Amino acid sequence: MFTFFIYFLYCKHLHYVNSVPRAQNVHWVSLDFTTHLRWSVTSSDYTYTVRFSGEGADWEESPNCIQISASECDLTQSLKASDRAYSADVLTEIMDMDYELPHTYSSKFNPYRESNISAVGFTVEPLDRRVIVNITDPLTSIYDRGKQLSIRDIFKKDLNYKISYYKSGSTGKRDVISNSSMTQIQGLDKGESYCFMVAAFIISRPKATQQGSWSMQQCTKRDWSVVAWVVAGFIMLTVLIVIVTVTVLCCRQRNKTLQTSQSSAPV
Repeated sequence: MFTFFIYFLYCKHLHYVNSVPRAQNVHWVSLDFTTHLRWSVTSSDYTYTVRFSGEGADWEESPNCIQISASECDLTQSLKASDRAYSADVLTEIMDMDYELPHTYSSKFNPYRESNISAVGFTVEPLDRRVIVNITDPLTSIYDRGKQLSIRDIFKKDLNYKISYYKSGSTGKRDVISNSSMTQIQGLDKGESYCFMVAAFIISRPKATQQGSWSMQQCTKRDWSVVAWVVAGFIMLTVLIVIVTVTVLCCRQRNKTLQTSQSSAPV
């Protein structure tokens, strides 16, 4: 009889546990290594604790994510900015519960390979038939010994840049991949205006996350002094052609008049 009573209590308790809503739609959101775990809930009457684990490591709890009522947890400072995948587990908290809590596992997430990268900053410096593009890397939320790290500090040699540019008024774009934050674009038409956009580009990543967001477009100014010289040269050439043409026509007309007058003179 006592065994049956214990079994009855266990089944009742198990039914109660199974009726507790688990976290749903657990997913990662990350930009410049600011990484949050988010989920959806069907009831606001519970709190949640998040555990995380790197590959081959034990489960840990983040101090910011213990018995929280929100459906979002900031794991930025808990995940290392290295090429390592993490898993998370969202536990639904139940008061006075001695058994395993209802929980939901996340998919694996590797910030180094999957964190989205925001737009870089850049300036353009036109020099004759070339332009120097100076790029500024966005900062991340990762700190090392008090220093806020940029994406260059994290990716190092893995970080490249895609520079897209075109001549104003033209539909043809060109792309250049560079590993330097100061890049020269050469072979441009002198005096013409060119427009540029830049994005971080990490070749070692999967294609879906290789490229960061495009920057705002920046255009160089047209060198009107060069245009003025071209226009002036064109005008001078046109005037010269007109003068030569008129002179030739006048000479021909004069010769024709002389020939006519000579042929009509009495013998």
